[in-house]
Amino acid sequence: MRVMRSMRGNSGAGLISRPARLCSLRSVFTGCRAVMLPRFGGPEVFELRENVPVPNLNPNEVLVRAKAVSVNPLDCRIRAGYGRSVFQPHLPIIVGRDISGEVAAIGTSVKSLKVGQEVFGALHPTALRGTYTDYGILSEEELTEKPSSVSHVEASAIPFAALTAWRALKSNARITEGQRLLVFGGGGAVGFSAIQLAVASGCHVTASCVGQTKDRILAAGAEQAVDYTTEDIELAVKGKFDAVLDTIGGPETERIGINFLRKGGNYMTLQGEAASLTDKYGFVVGLPLATSLLMKKKIQYQYSHGIDYWWTYMRADPEGLAEIQRLVGAGKLKIPVEKTFSITDVVAAHEAKEKKQIPGKVVLEF
Repeated sequence: MRVMRSMRGNSGAGLISRPARLCSLRSVFTGCRAVMLPRFGGPEVFELRENVPVPNLNPNEVLVRAKAVSVNPLDCRIRAGYGRSVFQPHLPIIVGRDISGEVAAIGTSVKSLKVGQEVFGALHPTALRGTYTDYGILSEEELTEKPSSVSHVEASAIPFAALTAWRALKSNARITEGQRLLVFGGGGAVGFSAIQLAVASGCHVTASCVGQTKDRILAAGAEQAVDYTTEDIELAVKGKFDAVLDTIGGPETERIGINFLRKGGNYMTLQGEAASLTDKYGFVVGLPLATSLLMKKKIQYQYSHGIDYWWTYMRADPEGLAEIQRLVGAGKLKIPVEKTFSITDVVAAHEAKEKKQIPGKVVLEF
């Protein structure tokens, strides 16, 4: 075998020639740059390391040369210790969920993608090897071709948030044309994605927001946008809804949302307590406790209001990702990027999000 330096910019990835194990490629990438999380804490705990090993691909996996990855709220929460019951035994880990880039290699069973193709997608929430790295690894079902009409920066901002919204609307609520949807937090990435997905499905959408996002929400097709900092949503909004997506969470939005639902409706919150209870009490106690709490709320609201109650999370969904790709390509689904940073400035990017200096989407470029 012979070792050679990659010619792909300054990524530091190495190649080792060997008999083909991957379709269309006779070499595997052995090391690259990655932002490592060695311990939980503030942004300063991140370490940008060189020559981090790249695992061999499983048959259904794809190696993606990253061009851009977005910073999600989940990334910041994991860095600070959220989900420690899952992640702590595996430290150091790589955080990051979204990615847009170019296929560098494919596993032996991958059929829908090819080397050199531009793709975008997202990892599931508990993935241990995230996307803050020169070369991300995702399963075939977690990726799709990037529309040529959007840049890698624009594409990287979309999949995790949009798939989270898709799961809530399509898997939980099963919204259909003509139904009414209320979104708490319509200016955030998940809320804004939900608005656009619901409008594309022919639904009537109302959203709460802060003032500076109101025009954008209405331009995306929402029929009403309520600035919760200056208006009382319970007075401003009329009628009942078939589904409520609460991206804010908390007793007040839950109370308001539940009361806005008609019988047979669906209330979905992003603030489920499975991870926090498991972190606090461990898997043996925490997971059954979370399951019990969820079932209690489901029974309570089914009895008192005749509605279904959900803790909703992002999951890989090839059908959803295909629809997201179609809408992105048609210009009907977008998440504005407010600021970009180099991957080498990941600490500064997380500091800016931590201090709420940048309310909108942040993307790391390679």
